[in-house]
Amino acid sequence: MSATHAASGADAAPPAPPVAERSVGLTDSAAARIAFLLREENQPDQFLRIAVTGGGCSGFQYNFDFDRETQDDDLLIEKNGAIVRIDGVSLDLLAGSVIDFVEDLMGASFQVKNPNATSSCGCGSSFAV
Repeated sequence: MSATHAASGADAAPPAPPVAERSVGLTDSAAARIAFLLREENQPDQFLRIAVTGGGCSGFQYNFDFDRETQDDDLLIEKNGAIVRIDGVSLDLLAGSVIDFVEDLMGASFQVKNPNATSSCGCGSSFAV
């Protein structure tokens, strides 16, 4: 290989991270709760959309909402009757996360264990990167 050819290869864009690195996990507890909520809505064409939006006390916040509209860059997660979609921009901030549903003395809520978050608020609904 010539030096010119080797140098031009160094300028090439790095490959996209493997899909596994950009995946989001769903615990059995979260899947069960999502499946339950979808059944309660009685709308077979709906799914739960998890998104990251600007705001909250730490800079970004998690948004959980029912949706019908799919996007070309959505990550689709299906587990035990649960259907979740995450858009590509949110996925960049959620990659490697695990979505859980926790019930304790303080109440019941979805929790995101996000390895990309450098800090989060006390209630865990917003984070910074």
